[in-house]
Amino acid sequence: MKPLEVRVPHDLGQDEVRRRLDAALVHARREYAEKVGEIDAQWEEENRMRIRLAVMGMNFDGSIDILVEELLVQLELPGMAKLFAGKIREGIEERLGGLLGSQQV
Repeated sequence: MKPLEVRVPHDLGQDEVRRRLDAALVHARREYAEKVGEIDAQWEEENRMRIRLAVMGMNFDGSIDILVEELLVQLELPGMAKLFAGKIREGIEERLGGLLGSQQV
């Protein structure tokens, strides 16, 4: 099955995007630990983060690629989560758009 793909525009340099993602990850681990559990995220390459987490017993596996003008988020949605793909997409766009200053109204 094809992963959920979300593109979030930005006009920041790669280092600044990476710094903001790292800071957001620290916040998310602290804020959502009880609901989500461990968030495993690692930079595989200079511009690619691999992320794994479990929510309500469902495992999510994905990646975030820092491209020149956008972030490309790809997320494998397990079983029942596919029913909520639209809401998951909106949540990613809202959170990352706000983080990168590109949130659309």
